[in-house]
Amino acid sequence: MSTPNESCDGNLNTDANTLANDRERLSVFTVTIGATVPTGFEHTAAEEVGEKIGAEARISKDRGRIYFEISTDKLPMVHHLKSVDNLFVIVKEFENYHFKDTKEEALSDLMQLASQLPWADALEVWRMNNSLKKRRGRRRGGNNTKPKPSKGEDAPVPAMDEGDAVVTTTEKVQREPDAPQGKEEGGSSHEEEELEDDATKPLKFRVTCSRAGDKHSFASNEAARDFGGAVQEFFQWKADMTKFDVEVLLNIANNEMVIGVALTEESLHRRNITHFGPTTLRSTLAYGMLRLCQPQVSDVIIDPMCGTGAIPVEGCIEWQHSFFVAGDNNDMAVSRTVNNINHIQKRKQDGGSASGLPVDTVQWDLCHLPMRTSSVDIIVTDMPFGKRIGSRKKNWDLYPSCLREMARVCRPGTGKAVLLTQDKKCFQKAISRMGGLWRKLPTVWVNVGGLHAGVFVLKRTSSVYGTTPEDVRSPQEDGEAQSKSREKQ
Repeated sequence: MSTPNESCDGNLNTDANTLANDRERLSVFTVTIGATVPTGFEHTAAEEVGEKIGAEARISKDRGRIYFEISTDKLPMVHHLKSVDNLFVIVKEFENYHFKDTKEEALSDLMQLASQLPWADALEVWRMNNSLKKRRGRRRGGNNTKPKPSKGEDAPVPAMDEGDAVVTTTEKVQREPDAPQGKEEGGSSHEEEELEDDATKPLKFRVTCSRAGDKHSFASNEAARDFGGAVQEFFQWKADMTKFDVEVLLNIANNEMVIGVALTEESLHRRNITHFGPTTLRSTLAYGMLRLCQPQVSDVIIDPMCGTGAIPVEGCIEWQHSFFVAGDNNDMAVSRTVNNINHIQKRKQDGGSASGLPVDTVQWDLCHLPMRTSSVDIIVTDMPFGKRIGSRKKNWDLYPSCLREMARVCRPGTGKAVLLTQDKKCFQKAISRMGGLWRKLPTVWVNVGGLHAGVFVLKRTSSVYGTTPEDVRSPQEDGEAQSKSREKQ
């Protein structure tokens, strides 16, 4: 780092003049930012960081994380990355940390480490980040409350008695959504007063530990508990499980250990969706799938099974010179998509933008799309896994039919399709019978809600639809053939 690390005052009881001097001295310095990303899309996220921030990102040995260095004047830009879920600033990174063989020795080392870490720069970035969040909160009308966890999502582990170090070992932590920046109307003096008030308040904290690897002598909750106790003793912070100010992260993957301070309170993947369905796709995963297509100006992009519209919503925000069509056979899904699009449109209008979104919504039958042959450039969709939506049995008939219909509307030679499914056996069997229409490119393997799924990237062959054996056979005949094949297996 470009500035010396200093020991932090436990309560951060700094008067206004000292705080102003510190902000001036530390106004621009270099820190390392960590980000969690959808597993399998680490390289995609690293590419986005390079394009938008100009920083070179490196991928962690532990899947689903990237790290990159920035100067603090670029901190607002980090919150506008589309491919990252959670953000944190690194206090210290150990690439090959030696954990002791016995539990007592290993935990004792972690406790001693707490007072030896260079906390100053990370906590200064945390303060800067809080200032950004407060300005965004005022632009939203002051509504800066934390949303409750959605049903089915991981919730933090209950805390211990008041005064004890609060720990949690869940990897999924509720974060606060980001919002687009706009022009701030005055309020600079008010902001200064808020920062000064925050500096005099005793901070509340919790420690979150995630651990991967089977060669550790301790459990995740034990590491978080003892390290959290040492942090509490060093800073004299108050422990609070739900209304914490600072979240200290302890990430351990085999011999790699990273200590950080969280910059997001809720995952950024919730940023654009307000109306959720039974299988809402994460916005970060939708963005990663779209990047695999490399949309160009004037491309027509469709999502024939749009669900809540996560893919077209992400697409029309990021690639405004392409045109998106979202469709589904379920009227409730279409309604959710319309509501989510309207939410983004209203947000743009509130920000002073009068331009519309390049997207339209249609209710249709996936196997009989109301579109001309060879009229679509890119198809991106989240196909039914056969668990919450549909069934594995129905997929054996659905997949061949929809692949054939997608091939009909997709432009020969240049068209692309990026399809997400966890029903890998059924999909691979179906695509193997489509060699004249689709050419399969390398697959990206991802984790979707604990399920091992594949993002299948397809390239449309140059064959004109209607001239290959694959599109001569009717969907009903193909379904019967698939059924017979299953009976033989």
